[in-house]
Amino acid sequence: MARRDPPPSPSPKAHPPKQKAAKQQGAETRKGVWLAGIHAVAAALENPRRNFLRILATAESARSHDALLKARAPIGIEIVAKNEIERHLPDGAVHQGLAALVDYLPPTHVEDLIEAAKDKTDAVIVILDQVTDPHNVGAILRSAAAFGALGVVVPDRHAPEETTALAKSASGALERIPLVRVTNLARALDDLKKGGFWICGLAADAPKTLAQAKLDGKIALVMGAEGEGLRRLTRESCDHMVKLPMTGDMESLNVSNAAAIALYEFVRLR
Repeated sequence: MARRDPPPSPSPKAHPPKQKAAKQQGAETRKGVWLAGIHAVAAALENPRRNFLRILATAESARSHDALLKARAPIGIEIVAKNEIERHLPDGAVHQGLAALVDYLPPTHVEDLIEAAKDKTDAVIVILDQVTDPHNVGAILRSAAAFGALGVVVPDRHAPEETTALAKSASGALERIPLVRVTNLARALDDLKKGGFWICGLAADAPKTLAQAKLDGKIALVMGAEGEGLRRLTRESCDHMVKLPMTGDMESLNVSNAAAIALYEFVRLR
């Protein structure tokens, strides 16, 4: 497949972080998001872009993770009872005796992903078209980290915020893979095309499988919500439409499972 010849990539721009409205959780008004569990908190402690506001731990968890907390924690650890941690988290959140209140990450932009790919022969970015379940988005971030994607792009509307559930499902990948929010998905796809990316939509009715398409170069893999799939305008923006090989016994896969398989296939083909 002929490569798209990109124009000079713009330099990353300094953008002020978006202001998030304070949210009510339990009995307190809070800024930022609670991270729960060792994987989410440990990854955040290793991320220099994260600003910590509070770190809560049970006595047992503090002892178990003493080395990590002493080496990495930028603020004091509050030793509290298990139910005090649970008071700040959504019902059913698995916290393993450790939680942290952190500021939202500074935003990354599509221009930054284009810049990151500037000197690469091959690169993959995942685009999610109205995938609203935070567990799916978190799992896709985890797969993106595992298979070397540069980032995950979502529309500013009809996509989950940075939440406890999303961070937990990402199992630390939220700190490693940029989650890029855009106000206009079609414009973002056009910017990626100008930046040298081929836009590749994944849909069950596509004429070729991902392997048959033999895509190379810089690819933006576009995936729609389970059931609805890609919107018409999004499909029209795609250079290629591909599918995953399936037996026909099932009409579709969960979007996070499909993303993992597709990202693995890109790695295998290369």
